[in-house]
Amino acid sequence: MNAFLISTGLVALAEMGDKTQLLALLLAARYRQPLPILIAILLATLFNHALAAALGAWLADFLNAEVLRWILGISFIAMAGWMLIPDKLDDEEDSIGRWQRFGVFGATFVLFFLAEIGDKTQIATVALAARFDSLMLVLAGTTLGMMIANAPAVFIGDRLAGRLPISLIHRIAALIFLLIGISVFLFKSP
Repeated sequence: MNAFLISTGLVALAEMGDKTQLLALLLAARYRQPLPILIAILLATLFNHALAAALGAWLADFLNAEVLRWILGISFIAMAGWMLIPDKLDDEEDSIGRWQRFGVFGATFVLFFLAEIGDKTQIATVALAARFDSLMLVLAGTTLGMMIANAPAVFIGDRLAGRLPISLIHRIAALIFLLIGISVFLFKSP
């Protein structure tokens, strides 16, 4: 259960102010159809994070325990630093136009899946799946964390986003990643 709860909490915090959350806001403002947007975000996240969790589980099986411990410890500490760098929504407004021909659901699915590749939450999913011996609980937790952060963005939009203390949320997430990274070095089992 720790794998599920930690995965949910970390990803929900890491997603606050993340480029994919900003993308969810942008898609909601453009299409004003929350249900297909949320379903597409859910399915894109499940697909993306399933691949990431599988990679993390494979790495845990492939690497010896000591190498994995060092990689995980350094990865979590690096994630702590990465959390302190604010995300920007690069040219997503232009990208949305290219995918509009696939409709609300298709555009959201493709854009969200692509935006998650190499994102903090995808990298965190790889590390969490390698850290915990429970691929399904990590996948369920990271997906729930994404939905916790993105569902309000879709429904409430810009009104709520401006009121959240994003920098404080990022600092809390960074501290949690740092503590997990340190704990990996303190305790021998990955």
